[in-house]
Amino acid sequence: MQVRVNALTRRYDGVTALDDVTLAIAPGRTALLGPNGAGKSTLLKILLGLTRPTSGSVEVLGLDPGRDPLGVRSRVGYMPEDDAHLPGMSAVELCAYGAELAGLPPREAIERAHAALFYVGLDDKRYLPVEGYSTGLKQRAKLAAAIVHDPDLLFLDEPTNGLDPASREEMLVLIADIKSRRGCDVVLSTHLLHDVERVCDHVLVLGGGRLMADAPLKELMGDGDGRYTVRIKGDPDAFVARLKANGCVVEKALDAARSTWLVVPSLGSGQELDPVLRSAVESGAQIRHLAPRKASLDEAFVRVLS
Repeated sequence: MQVRVNALTRRYDGVTALDDVTLAIAPGRTALLGPNGAGKSTLLKILLGLTRPTSGSVEVLGLDPGRDPLGVRSRVGYMPEDDAHLPGMSAVELCAYGAELAGLPPREAIERAHAALFYVGLDDKRYLPVEGYSTGLKQRAKLAAAIVHDPDLLFLDEPTNGLDPASREEMLVLIADIKSRRGCDVVLSTHLLHDVERVCDHVLVLGGGRLMADAPLKELMGDGDGRYTVRIKGDPDAFVARLKANGCVVEKALDAARSTWLVVPSLGSGQELDPVLRSAVESGAQIRHLAPRKASLDEAFVRVLS
Protein backbone atom coordinates (compact mmCIF):
# COMPACT_ATOMS: atom_id res chain seq x y z
CA MET A 1 0.00 0.00 0.00
CA GLN A 2 1.19 3.51 -0.84
CA VAL A 3 -0.73 5.14 2.00
CA ARG A 4 -2.10 3.78 5.28
CA VAL A 5 -4.30 5.85 7.57
CA ASN A 6 -5.55 4.48 10.89
CA ALA A 7 -8.14 6.12 13.17
CA LEU A 8 -7.07 9.56 11.97
CA THR A 9 -8.68 12.58 13.65
CA ARG A 10 -7.89 16.26 13.21
CA ARG A 11 -9.62 19.07 15.10
CA TYR A 12 -9.27 22.83 14.66
CA ASP A 13 -10.59 25.02 17.48
CA GLY A 14 -13.46 22.68 18.23
CA VAL A 15 -14.18 21.87 14.56
CA THR A 16 -13.54 18.27 13.54
CA ALA A 17 -12.05 18.23 10.04
CA LEU A 18 -11.32 14.48 10.07
CA ASP A 19 -13.16 12.07 12.35
CA ASP A 20 -11.65 8.62 12.99
CA VAL A 21 -10.73 7.97 9.34
CA THR A 22 -9.16 4.63 8.43
CA LEU A 23 -8.20 3.89 4.83
CA ALA A 24 -5.50 2.50 2.58
CA ILE A 25 -4.44 3.64 -0.89
CA ALA A 26 -3.08 0.98 -3.23
CA PRO A 27 -0.90 1.61 -6.31
CA GLY A 28 -2.86 3.04 -9.24
CA ARG A 29 -5.00 6.15 -9.74
CA THR A 30 -7.22 6.91 -6.77
CA ALA A 31 -9.83 9.67 -6.49
CA LEU A 32 -10.38 11.53 -3.24
CA LEU A 33 -13.92 12.86 -3.55
CA GLY A 34 -16.07 14.99 -1.31
CA PRO A 35 -17.93 18.30 -1.06
CA ASN A 36 -16.28 21.45 0.28
CA GLY A 37 -15.42 20.97 3.95
CA ALA A 38 -15.29 17.18 3.67
CA GLY A 39 -11.68 17.04 4.90
CA LYS A 40 -9.85 16.35 1.61
CA SER A 41 -7.31 19.17 1.90
CA THR A 42 -6.70 18.45 5.57
CA LEU A 43 -5.97 14.81 4.77
CA LEU A 44 -3.49 15.78 2.04
CA LYS A 45 -1.69 18.19 4.36
CA ILE A 46 -1.34 15.48 6.99
CA LEU A 47 -0.05 12.99 4.40
CA LEU A 48 2.57 15.56 3.34
CA GLY A 49 3.64 16.28 6.91
CA LEU A 50 2.41 19.88 6.74
CA THR A 51 -0.20 19.36 9.47
CA ARG A 52 -0.09 17.05 12.47
CA PRO A 53 -3.08 14.88 13.36
CA THR A 54 -4.89 15.26 16.66
CA SER A 55 -4.85 11.48 16.99
CA GLY A 56 -4.32 8.39 14.85
CA SER A 57 -1.45 7.30 12.64
CA VAL A 58 -0.38 7.84 9.02
CA GLU A 59 2.12 6.08 6.80
CA VAL A 60 3.14 7.25 3.31
CA LEU A 61 5.43 4.99 1.27
CA GLY A 62 6.42 3.29 4.51
CA LEU A 63 7.34 6.58 6.20
CA ASP A 64 5.67 8.58 8.99
CA PRO A 65 5.17 12.11 7.63
CA GLY A 66 5.04 13.48 11.16
CA ARG A 67 8.48 12.13 12.02
CA ASP A 68 10.12 12.33 8.58
CA PRO A 69 8.31 14.98 6.51
CA LEU A 70 11.34 15.70 4.31
CA GLY A 71 11.74 12.00 3.58
CA VAL A 72 8.10 11.82 2.49
CA ARG A 73 8.24 14.98 0.39
CA SER A 74 11.40 13.81 -1.38
CA ARG A 75 9.40 10.85 -2.75
CA VAL A 76 5.99 12.51 -3.16
CA GLY A 77 4.85 15.17 -5.63
CA TYR A 78 2.19 17.72 -4.72
CA MET A 79 0.22 19.97 -7.04
CA PRO A 80 -1.71 22.44 -4.83
CA GLU A 81 -5.05 23.95 -5.78
CA ASP A 82 -3.83 27.54 -5.39
CA ASP A 83 -1.02 29.16 -7.37
CA ALA A 84 2.39 28.35 -5.86
CA HIS A 85 4.88 30.21 -8.07
CA LEU A 86 7.31 32.87 -6.83
CA PRO A 87 7.11 36.35 -8.43
CA GLY A 88 9.56 36.88 -11.28
CA MET A 89 10.46 33.20 -11.66
CA SER A 90 10.30 31.53 -15.02
CA ALA A 91 8.85 28.04 -15.29
CA VAL A 92 12.29 26.44 -15.62
CA GLU A 93 13.56 28.32 -12.56
CA LEU A 94 10.50 27.31 -10.57
CA CYS A 95 10.84 23.63 -11.45
CA ALA A 96 14.59 23.58 -10.83
CA TYR A 97 14.07 25.24 -7.47
CA GLY A 98 11.50 22.61 -6.54
CA ALA A 99 13.86 19.82 -7.63
CA GLU A 100 16.63 21.22 -5.42
CA LEU A 101 14.23 21.42 -2.48
CA ALA A 102 13.56 17.71 -3.05
CA GLY A 103 17.28 17.03 -2.65
CA LEU A 104 18.62 17.00 -6.22
CA PRO A 105 21.96 18.69 -7.02
CA PRO A 106 21.69 21.91 -9.08
CA ARG A 107 22.86 20.47 -12.41
CA GLU A 108 20.49 17.49 -12.23
CA ALA A 109 17.70 19.80 -11.02
CA ILE A 110 17.91 22.00 -14.11
CA GLU A 111 18.04 18.97 -16.41
CA ARG A 112 14.96 17.51 -14.73
CA ALA A 113 13.20 20.90 -14.97
CA HIS A 114 13.63 21.01 -18.76
CA ALA A 115 12.42 17.40 -19.09
CA ALA A 116 9.34 17.98 -16.90
CA LEU A 117 8.33 21.12 -18.80
CA PHE A 118 8.73 19.32 -22.11
CA TYR A 119 6.50 16.52 -20.79
CA VAL A 120 3.65 18.93 -19.90
CA GLY A 121 3.99 20.87 -23.16
CA LEU A 122 5.67 24.03 -21.87
CA ASP A 123 9.09 23.65 -23.49
CA ASP A 124 8.52 26.69 -25.74
CA LYS A 125 7.40 28.90 -22.82
CA ARG A 126 9.79 27.67 -20.13
CA TYR A 127 11.78 30.93 -19.91
CA LEU A 128 8.72 33.17 -19.52
CA PRO A 129 7.61 34.36 -16.04
CA VAL A 130 4.94 32.05 -14.65
CA GLU A 131 2.91 35.02 -13.33
CA GLY A 132 2.15 36.01 -16.94
CA TYR A 133 0.78 32.59 -17.86
CA SER A 134 -2.87 31.85 -18.50
CA THR A 135 -4.67 29.65 -15.97
CA GLY A 136 -4.15 26.58 -18.13
CA LEU A 137 -0.41 27.20 -18.47
CA LYS A 138 -0.06 27.86 -14.73
CA GLN A 139 -1.70 24.51 -14.02
CA ARG A 140 0.77 22.81 -16.35
CA ALA A 141 3.68 24.55 -14.65
CA LYS A 142 2.43 23.35 -11.26
CA LEU A 143 2.18 19.80 -12.58
CA ALA A 144 5.73 20.00 -13.94
CA ALA A 145 6.99 21.24 -10.57
CA ALA A 146 5.17 18.36 -8.86
CA ILE A 147 6.81 15.66 -11.01
CA VAL A 148 10.24 17.22 -11.58
CA HIS A 149 11.94 15.03 -8.94
CA ASP A 150 10.39 11.85 -10.37
CA PRO A 151 8.17 11.00 -7.36
CA ASP A 152 6.72 7.60 -6.56
CA LEU A 153 3.38 9.12 -5.56
CA LEU A 154 1.63 12.25 -6.79
CA PHE A 155 -1.07 14.24 -4.96
CA LEU A 156 -3.18 16.46 -7.23
CA ASP A 157 -5.51 18.98 -5.58
CA GLU A 158 -8.20 20.19 -8.03
CA PRO A 159 -5.83 20.12 -11.07
CA THR A 160 -8.54 21.13 -13.59
CA ASN A 161 -10.08 23.89 -11.50
CA GLY A 162 -10.76 27.01 -13.59
CA LEU A 163 -9.71 25.47 -16.90
CA ASP A 164 -11.59 25.89 -20.17
CA PRO A 165 -12.81 22.66 -21.83
CA ALA A 166 -9.79 22.29 -24.12
CA SER A 167 -7.25 22.89 -21.35
CA ARG A 168 -9.14 20.60 -19.02
CA GLU A 169 -9.06 17.79 -21.57
CA GLU A 170 -5.32 18.26 -22.08
CA MET A 171 -4.73 18.12 -18.32
CA LEU A 172 -6.77 14.91 -17.96
CA VAL A 173 -4.75 13.29 -20.76
CA LEU A 174 -1.54 14.15 -18.89
CA ILE A 175 -2.88 12.77 -15.61
CA ALA A 176 -4.03 9.54 -17.25
CA ASP A 177 -0.61 9.19 -18.85
CA ILE A 178 1.49 9.70 -15.70
CA LYS A 179 1.00 6.22 -14.30
CA SER A 180 1.88 4.38 -17.52
CA ARG A 181 4.60 6.74 -18.78
CA ARG A 182 6.33 7.68 -15.53
CA GLY A 183 5.38 4.83 -13.18
CA CYS A 184 3.94 7.29 -10.67
CA ASP A 185 0.82 6.50 -8.66
CA VAL A 186 -1.77 9.28 -8.46
CA VAL A 187 -4.20 10.53 -5.81
CA LEU A 188 -6.64 13.00 -7.39
CA SER A 189 -8.51 15.24 -4.96
CA THR A 190 -11.46 16.86 -6.74
CA HIS A 191 -15.17 17.61 -6.70
CA LEU A 192 -15.48 17.15 -10.49
CA LEU A 193 -16.96 13.72 -11.01
CA HIS A 194 -16.32 13.68 -14.77
CA ASP A 195 -12.58 13.93 -14.07
CA VAL A 196 -12.76 10.91 -11.79
CA GLU A 197 -14.58 8.81 -14.40
CA ARG A 198 -11.93 9.74 -16.96
CA VAL A 199 -8.74 8.91 -15.06
CA CYS A 200 -9.33 6.98 -11.83
CA ASP A 201 -9.68 3.31 -10.94
CA HIS A 202 -10.56 3.57 -7.24
CA VAL A 203 -12.63 6.08 -5.26
CA LEU A 204 -12.51 7.31 -1.67
CA VAL A 205 -15.41 9.53 -0.61
CA LEU A 206 -15.17 11.84 2.39
CA GLY A 207 -18.19 13.55 3.90
CA GLY A 208 -18.24 15.62 7.06
CA GLY A 209 -14.76 14.42 7.91
CA ARG A 210 -15.71 10.75 7.74
CA LEU A 211 -14.93 8.07 5.18
CA MET A 212 -18.21 7.38 3.40
CA ALA A 213 -17.03 5.00 0.65
CA ASP A 214 -13.91 3.09 -0.34
CA ALA A 215 -14.36 1.03 -3.50
CA PRO A 216 -13.26 0.48 -7.10
CA LEU A 217 -14.91 2.98 -9.44
CA LYS A 218 -16.90 0.34 -11.32
CA GLU A 219 -18.17 -1.20 -8.08
CA LEU A 220 -19.22 2.17 -6.66
CA MET A 221 -21.11 3.09 -9.83
CA GLY A 222 -22.88 -0.26 -10.06
CA ASP A 223 -24.35 -1.70 -13.23
CA GLY A 224 -27.30 0.61 -13.81
CA ASP A 225 -29.66 -1.29 -11.47
CA GLY A 226 -31.23 -3.42 -14.22
CA ARG A 227 -32.71 -0.45 -16.07
CA TYR A 228 -32.74 -0.08 -19.85
CA THR A 229 -32.84 2.90 -22.16
CA VAL A 230 -35.46 2.37 -24.88
CA ARG A 231 -36.04 4.53 -27.96
CA ILE A 232 -38.78 3.80 -30.50
CA LYS A 233 -40.39 5.00 -33.70
CA GLY A 234 -44.15 4.82 -33.44
CA ASP A 235 -47.00 5.78 -31.12
CA PRO A 236 -45.33 6.62 -27.78
CA ASP A 237 -48.56 6.51 -25.75
CA ALA A 238 -49.51 3.07 -27.07
CA PHE A 239 -46.00 1.74 -26.42
CA VAL A 240 -45.89 3.01 -22.83
CA ALA A 241 -49.37 1.63 -22.18
CA ARG A 242 -48.29 -1.82 -23.37
CA LEU A 243 -45.08 -1.65 -21.29
CA LYS A 244 -47.12 -1.02 -18.16
CA ALA A 245 -49.66 -3.69 -19.09
CA ASN A 246 -46.79 -6.17 -19.44
CA GLY A 247 -45.49 -5.38 -15.96
CA CYS A 248 -42.65 -3.01 -16.78
CA VAL A 249 -41.91 0.08 -14.72
CA VAL A 250 -41.55 3.14 -16.93
CA GLU A 251 -39.54 5.58 -14.84
CA LYS A 252 -39.38 8.64 -17.07
CA ALA A 253 -39.12 10.00 -20.57
CA LEU A 254 -35.57 11.01 -21.41
CA ASP A 255 -36.23 13.52 -24.18
CA ALA A 256 -38.78 16.11 -25.19
CA ALA A 257 -40.09 14.03 -28.08
CA ARG A 258 -41.14 11.29 -25.63
CA SER A 259 -39.62 8.61 -27.82
CA THR A 260 -37.01 7.51 -25.27
CA TRP A 261 -37.66 6.07 -21.81
CA LEU A 262 -35.91 4.57 -18.82
CA VAL A 263 -37.54 1.18 -18.28
CA VAL A 264 -37.28 -1.51 -15.60
CA PRO A 265 -38.36 -4.81 -17.20
CA SER A 266 -40.56 -7.16 -15.18
CA LEU A 267 -38.64 -10.43 -15.68
CA GLY A 268 -35.34 -11.66 -14.31
CA SER A 269 -32.00 -12.28 -15.96
CA GLY A 270 -32.16 -14.02 -19.32
CA GLN A 271 -35.75 -12.97 -20.04
CA GLU A 272 -35.78 -9.36 -18.93
CA LEU A 273 -36.19 -7.97 -22.44
CA ASP A 274 -39.16 -10.15 -23.43
CA PRO A 275 -41.82 -7.76 -22.06
CA VAL A 276 -40.18 -4.80 -23.81
CA LEU A 277 -40.02 -6.58 -27.17
CA ARG A 278 -43.58 -7.86 -26.76
CA SER A 279 -44.79 -4.34 -25.98
CA ALA A 280 -43.24 -3.05 -29.18
CA VAL A 281 -44.96 -5.75 -31.27
CA GLU A 282 -48.33 -5.20 -29.59
CA SER A 283 -48.20 -1.42 -30.06
CA GLY A 284 -46.81 -1.51 -33.59
CA ALA A 285 -43.67 0.37 -32.60
CA GLN A 286 -40.16 -0.08 -33.98
CA ILE A 287 -37.38 -0.26 -31.39
CA ARG A 288 -34.51 1.94 -32.57
CA HIS A 289 -32.35 1.66 -29.43
CA LEU A 290 -32.39 -0.78 -26.52
CA ALA A 291 -29.40 -0.99 -24.14
CA PRO A 292 -28.60 -1.39 -20.43
CA ARG A 293 -28.53 1.95 -18.71
CA LYS A 294 -25.03 3.17 -17.95
CA ALA A 295 -24.42 3.83 -14.29
CA SER A 296 -23.73 7.40 -13.18
CA LEU A 297 -21.03 8.44 -10.73
CA ASP A 298 -23.15 11.50 -9.92
CA GLU A 299 -25.95 9.26 -8.65
CA ALA A 300 -23.52 7.04 -6.75
CA PHE A 301 -21.94 10.09 -5.11
CA VAL A 302 -25.30 11.46 -3.98
CA ARG A 303 -26.31 8.02 -2.73
CA VAL A 304 -23.14 7.62 -0.67
CA LEU A 305 -23.47 11.05 0.95
CA SER A 306 -27.22 10.83 1.65
